[in-house]
Amino acid sequence: MVTQLSPERLAELIDSDESFTLVDTRPEDSYEGWRIHGAENVPFDPSGEFEDGKIERIEAANNDDSIVVICGKGLTSTPFGFELEQRGYDDVAVVKGGMEDWSKVYEVVPVETENEDLVVLQLQRRAKGCLGYVVGSKAAESAVVVDPTRQTDQFKIAAEEAGLAIERVLDTHVHADHISGGPKLAAELDVSYHLGERASERGVEYDYEPLADGETIALGDVEIETLQTPGHTTEMVNYLVDGEALLTGDTLFVESVGRTELQFGDEDAANGAELLYESIHDTVLELPDETRVCPGHVSVTADNRYEVGSPGESICARLGDLRDDLELLGLDEDEFVDRLVENAPEKPPNYERVIEINTGTEPPEDESEATELELGPNNCAA
Repeated sequence: MVTQLSPERLAELIDSDESFTLVDTRPEDSYEGWRIHGAENVPFDPSGEFEDGKIERIEAANNDDSIVVICGKGLTSTPFGFELEQRGYDDVAVVKGGMEDWSKVYEVVPVETENEDLVVLQLQRRAKGCLGYVVGSKAAESAVVVDPTRQTDQFKIAAEEAGLAIERVLDTHVHADHISGGPKLAAELDVSYHLGERASERGVEYDYEPLADGETIALGDVEIETLQTPGHTTEMVNYLVDGEALLTGDTLFVESVGRTELQFGDEDAANGAELLYESIHDTVLELPDETRVCPGHVSVTADNRYEVGSPGESICARLGDLRDDLELLGLDEDEFVDRLVENAPEKPPNYERVIEINTGTEPPEDESEATELELGPNNCAA
């Protein structure tokens, strides 16, 4: 029997000890570019013949386990599942919405805080490694959202379940790897949308309220301070939450730092790297060692595994530990700049188009284009 499986249920299966065989029916190039760890690629075209070789590949991978089939949008996995059923496989499930819906799976993870009034929730977009935040005060029953993705309902639900009303929406910068949900969420809730004051230099056309270096936002007794940290982009800011958690955007990750050439270009990437070095050493590393670094991304491999930590676990780190353990933070400025410029990874696909959307200069044509632009993991780390 062929059944349908939600992408959320697939995540549960992957994280559990249950044994199953995952089959990816997309073309080989799509599979190689981005896939789920452990998936067996068996390309399938419903208009063609179902060759015996496909069954042989499945039999080689399967140990009498249940079979889960996934494709790009859920269009080829279903006929593939029925083909398997006709050949005697009686425990087959297809993933609803395929890899497109898989890219929208979230985990909500509480971040440990010293202040009992303070709430910090990390929303992990599992397939892309995007990390957004709901930050609030229990006593004031109010919150801000930082770096929301375009699945804005995820942030509304997280805040509501925590008993918090969203009062403002903040972005750390103009993102290049995914479409920000900031302007959309602020409009849906009729609240203020904020960027750093240097966002005017990026030609942002959305209505926003600029935040200057050192400017604070109060949620009851909880204070959020804006810190200018240019480097990854010129307008990048970090948000210091109640003196104990630093939301670093793409300035500092728990496994790396932000790349600089997406805005500055290859020719001026060194200038961005110099700015980033100064921001890290003159601003971020001046904070106490106990400060908890909460980044805007975690690196995700092509086969959909986190480079550090695991989905559903807090992706944060003590600043003192990063100071000791992260090699990039121990380099002098010339070494740091050379490392970022000479070892820049492959650029995110469609990043120029994504920047157009995130500055408001050229909105996406439709939901289909937005989804297509975001497929695959983020690639913002140096």
